[in-house]
Amino acid sequence: MMNLPSAITLCEVGLRDGLQNEKTILPTEEKLTLLRGLIDAGFRVIEVGSFMHPKAVPQMADTDELYKAIGEVPGVELRALIPNLRGVQRAVDCGCKKVKLNVSASRQHNLKNLNMTPEQSVAGFASCVDAAQAHGIAISGSISMPFGSPWDGRIPQEEIDAIIEAYLNVGITEISLSDTSGMGVPNQVYAMCSHVREKYPQASWWLHFHNTRGLAMANIVAAMEAGMTQFDGSFGGLGGCPFVPGAAGNISTEDVLHMCEESGIETGIDIVKVIELSRSLRDLLHHDTESYILRAGRSRDLISSQNN
Repeated sequence: MMNLPSAITLCEVGLRDGLQNEKTILPTEEKLTLLRGLIDAGFRVIEVGSFMHPKAVPQMADTDELYKAIGEVPGVELRALIPNLRGVQRAVDCGCKKVKLNVSASRQHNLKNLNMTPEQSVAGFASCVDAAQAHGIAISGSISMPFGSPWDGRIPQEEIDAIIEAYLNVGITEISLSDTSGMGVPNQVYAMCSHVREKYPQASWWLHFHNTRGLAMANIVAAMEAGMTQFDGSFGGLGGCPFVPGAAGNISTEDVLHMCEESGIETGIDIVKVIELSRSLRDLLHHDTESYILRAGRSRDLISSQNN
């Protein structure tokens, strides 16, 4: 008998992780329309963008403007990725109230992604946390590639634990495990999620899966079985790290919503509205996406049409 939760929380990361790898750079107004649509669909956690250097990630150059335009939305957490202390200052200036740090469990990936060793990233955590807290900004952390790296292979659990403890030591208790390389498999995901929940009960966990090898949904279910209830998704299945060979997108948000809908797991999100947003995004980007639900539709819609 599967031990699945009765409800989960989904964070939509398409505006950041989805669009950062796209050749088409959407106008700020188009992003703002999508953001308002996500809020209307019922998302209570949304990753709006990142405060990376515009030359490094030009797709995210208008994140500050998005925050200024949307303002504070009661009951909705609008978070952004930051690389360093400068990112905290940009968050302060534009009104962002939640930021996320990142370090890779892979030394080579961390160098490619942030131009620092993991140790250098960890050394900068304390000053970022202090600055964020001084301005009333919440701060979380993420760990890329804990389930495997194309440069380093499987990462020993003790190395992942060391990064978790670095976050906890500077006061960060919300941590995301991000399968950026798409190398995770269900039994490994179950084992790691069970381990970190037991060893670090003070932490709140998010899981972020890329569908590079078609295992993202299975990994989500494995994480659920291990007691995890907070997950990222990207509408249309957009995304992919520009530094990872053969990187594919994130798990499609509407695919996760459909699985939850059919499994009796509450999300509080209107799947029909998300599907429409994904369709509009597909049109804006002028290419197809990696969403099964956009291709096949919901199971219940198919059954309804056959009965009519």
